[in-house]
Formats: sequence, C-alpha cells, structure tokens
Amino acid sequence: MSQIFDALQRAESESSGVDLSTLSEPTELLERAERRAASNWVDRARLEKDEVASKAGPASEIVKSLRVPSAAEIPLKGEPAPNADRDVFSSFQSLAVSLSPKSRIVCVTNPESAASEAFRLLTVRLRNIRRDKTLKRLLITSSMPQEGKSMVSANVACALAIASKEKILLVDGDVRRPSLSRTFSMPGDSGLCQCLRDGASPASCIFRLEGTGIWLLPAGSSLSNPIALLQSKKLTAMMEKLVAWFDWVIVDSPPVLPLADTSIWTRIVDGVLLVTRRGTTEKGQLKRALEALEPQKLIGTLVNSSTEFAGSDYYYGSSSAESAEDTVHSSE
Repeated sequence: MSQIFDALQRAESESSGVDLSTLSEPTELLERAERRAASNWVDRARLEKDEVASKAGPASEIVKSLRVPSAAEIPLKGEPAPNADRDVFSSFQSLAVSLSPKSRIVCVTNPESAASEAFRLLTVRLRNIRRDKTLKRLLITSSMPQEGKSMVSANVACALAIASKEKILLVDGDVRRPSLSRTFSMPGDSGLCQCLRDGASPASCIFRLEGTGIWLLPAGSSLSNPIALLQSKKLTAMMEKLVAWFDWVIVDSPPVLPLADTSIWTRIVDGVLLVTRRGTTEKGQLKRALEALEPQKLIGTLVNSSTEFAGSDYYYGSSSAESAEDTVHSSE
C-alpha cells in the first residue's frame, strides 16, 4: 500500500511541480489528484469544443452553446426523459365500444350489481397491496382455459379506471386466443404481435375505449410461433415504456397450463392474480399451477362463480345477486 502511495505522490509532484512529500495523509493526496483529473477533463472538453467550433464556421455559436448535461438532467433507468412522450396520449386511437350484458363486463354494463361491487372490493385490496410493494404491472391468469380470467381482467381494469383518474392499460397478452380483442370488437390486426414482430410503435396499436375509461393494447395477429415473439427482448423494453405511460398495466395472459407463455409474462410483471372457477378448476390443476408460478409474485387467488359474496343480499336483494351470479358464472 505504501508503494502505491509513494508512486501517486511522485506522479502528482511531477504534474503540479510542487513538492508533496509533506503530505502524509493518503486521503489528502487522493483529493488533490482527483481535483487535478477533473480540471484536466474540463480543459480537454473545452479544447475539443473550440476545435469543433473553429471548423464549423458560421455554426460556431451553435457549437459553443453545447454543454454536458448535469446529473439531475439525466433520467434514471426506467424514468422517461424530460418532456419525452408528453403528448403520447393524443396519438392513441379512440374507439367507441358498445357492450351488451353478454360481454360480462359488469362494471360498465351493470355497475350497481353485486358482481360489480365484488370487483370494486378487489381493486381496493389491490391498492392496499400497492402501499407495501411495487404493483404497476399486474398479470391475471388461470390454471386452465374457461375459468374466467379474461372477464376478470377487463372488469378489474374498468373498476380501477372508474374509481380513480388513473390511466389504466389492459393488454391482451393471450396471443393464441385473444378473447379481449373479440369482446371489444377490435378492428384490424395491429396489436402486441405487430409491436414485437414488425417493430411497430405501441402508441400506434393502443386504443382508447370510449365509455370504459381504459386503454387497450390488443393481441394483434400472431401468425405462427407466438412463443418466439414473447421471448423477444422487445417485450421487456415495450413493458418499460408502457409502465412509464400508464399508472396500471393489466395483462390478460394465457392459462398457466399447459403453455409456457405465462412463465415469460411472469418474469416481467410485479404481481400475479390467479383466477379459479368453482365447479371447474380441479384440485390437481390448481396445485400444478401454483407450483409453476413464482411464489414471491403471487399476490392472491380469486374464486370465480362463487355464491358466497358477503352482504350481497343486504345491499342488492336476492334477484340482483342471482343475476350477478349468472353473469359471473358464464364461461369465457
């Protein structure tokens, strides 16, 4: 260590022309060397700028105005650059949607029902979880098809939007069977797959769904080999951009079994909500699904078609509760 100190002391003495043998503290010598290095860096930067300015001729004044940004001006990782994407929401297409009761988006079609109240209660619990952990990217899935995950995803997104002024994006991440795109009658084939395969901008594929308060990124046309699309690094980069734009990103993913798609989505979300269905989900399927999910990301499970909604008779009466049960009980 003393040899390093002696060498640094000699080098600094030769550079400054000052006898530094009297400096006995390494920290004092290091601080002096650091200041000299910083000064040399600034001098070189100014010299290079002057050389560029002299060659630029009439543009010299523009070159002289160039400067190195301060640390405060450089955005952190995951943070949008200042003024970047400021008007991105004005570029989203707007789509008028007309939902019938058969769509089962009860938070829009029947907001006074017991089922709607159940979804509102669920969003309150999600916000409570968000107080203790990061939860902007929520994945909603199920163990097998026909358990109601897409219906739950749409209602959760709408309930979040109705209860607040937050910007909610619903992503149809089930590129094999994009049921959300059918529910909202999405036009054309542009969507998630085109962003990943063709490099299309997400802003060109996102729709504002009038009357629901949410935005939707449809699945688009996957053609073939959807697993290769989802494994692309573009998916992670796209999700980072979406999180910078929206307050919540709700992803309706394929079922956990028997596909590998959900495992890819799980790696890039903050939390997972597993939907089960009374009378449909088998114990063995549920167990395998739970084993396939990352325990630290599983925030809870939801029982679909349950008749045990506390307080439904008191607030809504038996007829409304029965109607809500039928709505929730319908298959996807």
